[in-house]
Amino acid sequence: MPENEPWEYTLYIPNDVRAVTVARRTLRLILTMHGLIRLTDTAELLATELVSNAVRHTKGPSALRVRWAAGVLRIGAWDADPEPPEPPGELDVLGEGGRGLTLVKACADLWGWQPLARHGNRGKYVWCELAAA
Repeated sequence: MPENEPWEYTLYIPNDVRAVTVARRTLRLILTMHGLIRLTDTAELLATELVSNAVRHTKGPSALRVRWAAGVLRIGAWDADPEPPEPPGELDVLGEGGRGLTLVKACADLWGWQPLARHGNRGKYVWCELAAA
């Protein structure tokens, strides 16, 4: 598949801390197979933070969604909690937690979130983008 062809993958994951590793390794494989290895390190960091937040701060299942279109990689995590994510703050290098969205904001070209309601299900989708250039 040529690099400029759009594609999308969704990985549904249980609320289990091991899901973070599964999501990270799956993302690496996807990017490698599509010839986007140059984005892998940053994309893995971003996906790890998004999926970690979904698993850590919610009780239900979640999903990792990866989409490539028009030279932009979008990585997102869905979870069943409709509450907005905590806004990114200052990076506390000595703190034990709270760095997730701060790292996403610092490493991604763009990030955001949106509430979701579909077929009676509620939740949110937190996403970020990396441009290939």
